[in-house]
Amino acid sequence: QVQLVESGGGLVQAGGSLTLSCAASGSILAINRMAWYRQPPGKQRELVATITSGSSTNYARSVKGRFTISRDNAKNMVYLQMNSLKPEDTAVYYCNAPLDGTTLVLYSWGQGTQVTVSS
Repeated sequence: QVQLVESGGGLVQAGGSLTLSCAASGSILAINRMAWYRQPPGKQRELVATITSGSSTNYARSVKGRFTISRDNAKNMVYLQMNSLKPEDTAVYYCNAPLDGTTLVLYSWGQGTQVTVSS
């Protein structure tokens, strides 16, 4: 079972930037889609961005134009570059592999990484 470890979160002022990393313990080369999710305080987990094996990307409307997802299959890594951060981006961020046509994911959830944006 592949394990996912997220890192790179922290406390940042509004307008700042952070880059999150997700390290997979096994190969993600054959995984079509990888994604970042987030869970704001007191709310449900939501999909933030996805990237296919061919590097096609999709973003939630709330982050489009500010966040960039990327992947390095050789290193089994997925990244999320976050710019122009807003207080509403405050959440625990997770990575995983969404299963096409469902709301399910392939792997067990990691511990996530906390992002806190101060106003």
